[in-house]
Amino acid sequence: MSGEAIAKYAVRLAKAKARSVVAGSPSDLVIAADTIVELDGRPMGKPETRHEASEMLEALRGRPHAVTTGLAVAAPGVGGILSGHETTTVHMRSYTDNEIDAYVASGEPFDKAGGYAVQDPDFAPAERVQGCYLNVVGLPLCRLSELIAKAMPGFGNSMVLGPCASCSASTVSKEAKAV
Repeated sequence: MSGEAIAKYAVRLAKAKARSVVAGSPSDLVIAADTIVELDGRPMGKPETRHEASEMLEALRGRPHAVTTGLAVAAPGVGGILSGHETTTVHMRSYTDNEIDAYVASGEPFDKAGGYAVQDPDFAPAERVQGCYLNVVGLPLCRLSELIAKAMPGFGNSMVLGPCASCSASTVSKEAKAV
């Protein structure tokens, strides 16, 4: 990643995932995504240990950070991979050390970028989300529907969701291009 912008990195990872699937299924619609949490300009991946999960949650506590999801869509006849990204700002609440300990003990942090699920009803880590909530969950459907509409005219156009209320209020990238 060294020096690469987070959005470019997320899109590059999503494209790599899509390419690996397309190689074995070139006649199928392929959707790939990769979500990255960024704090102070540094990416946070998925924690591998309890200690790493606790450190991530402590670093995020009471602070805003960015969540970027790179998307890649391949469809028969497109002649490439369409890509885009969505970035959302998440403001974390000031949860306690005991809450962190309980959440880490639950095992929930280990398959999530940044070590948390915004939708977790018990931990409820976010104070507020600025932008696309579903992006933070891991799949920004508004952006995805735009890419599918470009990849599959006709079929895709019937799927276009249009911006959701949270996306309309945000300053997100509208990038969708063939590569």
